[in-house]
Amino acid sequence: MNKIHKHHLFWPLCVLAALLLFNLLYSPDFFSVTMHDGHLYGSLIDILNFGAPLILVAIGMTLVVATNGIDLSVGSIVAISGAIACLTISKGTDQNAALLIAYSILLAVGLSLILGAWNGLLVSLGGIQPIIATLILMVAGRGIAQLVTGGQIITVTSSKYAFLGSGSFATLPFSIFVVAAVLVIALLLTRKTSLGLFIESVGCNPKASLMSGIRAKGVVLTVYVFCGLCAGIAGLLLSSNVSSADGNNAGLWYELDAILAVVIGGTSLNGGRFYLTGTVIGALIIQTLTTTIYMIGVPPEITLVVKAFVVLAVCLIQSDSFRAAFANRWKTRHYPGEKEGVRHVS
Repeated sequence: MNKIHKHHLFWPLCVLAALLLFNLLYSPDFFSVTMHDGHLYGSLIDILNFGAPLILVAIGMTLVVATNGIDLSVGSIVAISGAIACLTISKGTDQNAALLIAYSILLAVGLSLILGAWNGLLVSLGGIQPIIATLILMVAGRGIAQLVTGGQIITVTSSKYAFLGSGSFATLPFSIFVVAAVLVIALLLTRKTSLGLFIESVGCNPKASLMSGIRAKGVVLTVYVFCGLCAGIAGLLLSSNVSSADGNNAGLWYELDAILAVVIGGTSLNGGRFYLTGTVIGALIIQTLTTTIYMIGVPPEITLVVKAFVVLAVCLIQSDSFRAAFANRWKTRHYPGEKEGVRHVS
């Protein structure tokens, strides 16, 4: 039991279970899943579907954080990716043409890779601090997305493009399979090859990694490119789910939610060891919390405040030092005579 208690997934799973239990008590049909026209519907399915873009962004963010970096531009890349794809499709004569859909997706993904490489080059070769390097694209990227959309919402009527974010495969949302594919690829590359060790080594001590023969700059560049790729795919899922692109609001605050998901999942912001499965659970916690807030009818103007307090509580619960300090204070208050190193002798 002690080993389970110390496992990095223990507290995130407990928090997720507590949120789900609260939803069940508040709404008894929360866990109900129905089949309609060969598709599964229900609150749990919605959490997985609507949380797919965040999970993708958080997966990429995990590897960046593991190198002791940060990427604040992922929300802007999400917006740019969706804007480019929808703009390309909207200009086609037949918006359901397979070649047009494929071209728009490849164009959006390719641009996302370039933007990720831009961040990686600034950090690895330019020597700019990650928070500053990615802040540049965070600000400029949002402006680029607004320029692409002309400050308006671009709407498309392509059922094939909509399938990415709102379609179903084997009764489940197709977005779930996209996330699963990216997660499996990331796990295989980081746990079955030496790439994962290189990332952790660079995150712990880049100078020592360089002295041991690891190309630290190449590793850093790789993780930022992958993070850009994940954000680009998330932008495709997000825009296809609503068949439109909004350069102003698409992906807004995604960078903060992704960082929270990474931290909740047990990955330290100081770099080093990382946990992709923990990040997925952290993202599900964020999405479940969002669903809970909307379900109980919290006013929109205080939604972010409530979300911030809950996330703070989750982080404190995960903190070993906080739990130890709380336990010591509780013990001192209820057993004042039993202080550290002092015992009563009858």
